[in-house]
Amino acid sequence: MVRQITKDQMYDAVAPDDFASMIEVDRYHSRTTAFDKIISATHDHFWDPLDAKYIDFSTPFDMENEPLIPEDLVPALQTKLVDEHLKGKERVRFINEVARWILSAILHGEQGALSLSASLVHVLKDQGAQEYAANQAREEARHVTAFASYIDARWGKPLACGPTLQSLLTEMVNAPEVYKKIVGMQMLVEGLAMGAFATFFKEAKDPVLRHLMQLTMTDEAFHHKFGKIWADRTVPHLSEEEHNIVEDWAAECFQTLLFNLVNPEQMKDLYADFGLDWEEVMAAFLEAATDDERRARMEESTDIFRVLTKTLLNAGIITDRTRDIYATYVNMDELKAEGSSMVGDAIAEEGIEFLQKVNFGKDMGEYSLDNAASAAE
Repeated sequence: MVRQITKDQMYDAVAPDDFASMIEVDRYHSRTTAFDKIISATHDHFWDPLDAKYIDFSTPFDMENEPLIPEDLVPALQTKLVDEHLKGKERVRFINEVARWILSAILHGEQGALSLSASLVHVLKDQGAQEYAANQAREEARHVTAFASYIDARWGKPLACGPTLQSLLTEMVNAPEVYKKIVGMQMLVEGLAMGAFATFFKEAKDPVLRHLMQLTMTDEAFHHKFGKIWADRTVPHLSEEEHNIVEDWAAECFQTLLFNLVNPEQMKDLYADFGLDWEEVMAAFLEAATDDERRARMEESTDIFRVLTKTLLNAGIITDRTRDIYATYVNMDELKAEGSSMVGDAIAEEGIEFLQKVNFGKDMGEYSLDNAASAAE
């Protein structure tokens, strides 16, 4: 029997095939108010990826001569092997194919978030939590459409999902445990995503790509808060055994992603397309990717693994038991001193102001995600 680690009634779950529980008369009198502001705020950040007034994917970009992202966002080019192998237009093509691979991974992650949100609709018993999950599924669906549309406009089709990401997404979507779905998607994957979106918004050369990232962040900032509400209402009440289960699973996922998410083995076909042997590139990576290099990279506020670590730390999931796993790469005291604000919140708020002008035809004034998405006491 599955052990559901649930401490708040609004996260109570039933089996996916237990529809009888969903039509119990007394259930209709049970509804948390914790997500009402997040649900109602969806009108403030509505956008349609198929409507050019929100984003126009037909805007051209010179893919042959212009790199979509800076070279320092392409780790392989920091190795002597790849750096010396690629010159001129082939170098530009390589950078853009790496961007294609990353954006394809984001697309697959958005599909995972859509499927996972839909799976929560089947198991969450509280009406408010269930409606929130349905609302998130709607928003994730537009992300799938948006990233698929961008990739189609620039390349024609996405690349296949890397084995590591596919395995993790499959585990989370199919997991019967609600905590794996919430910690895995709303914290781990959303934490990675917010870091990636902020990086692309800051660094991408294509204005359409930057705009896509900002629009997506207007939704994701709220999805992240759903996970924070779960953490605030669940983690402090876990038994030591239960906390260890959640903490160890999160640490295992962190390490798997850190060492495998973008390593050359995940991108064999891409390297082969440029006449590079992925195993030789892997050897070059291992020589260059030291702990010192990872620490330097994770000093950047938008680094995906720094954002992920901060998400888990603020949720109370990291304790002294696993602290050293993360402290190897990031200053945990510095991270804690930064407070609860997340990278990308300001970008998302600016995006919401843009959407309010498009949707309502007026400036709604200063906007605060915290006020719009605060949970009921």
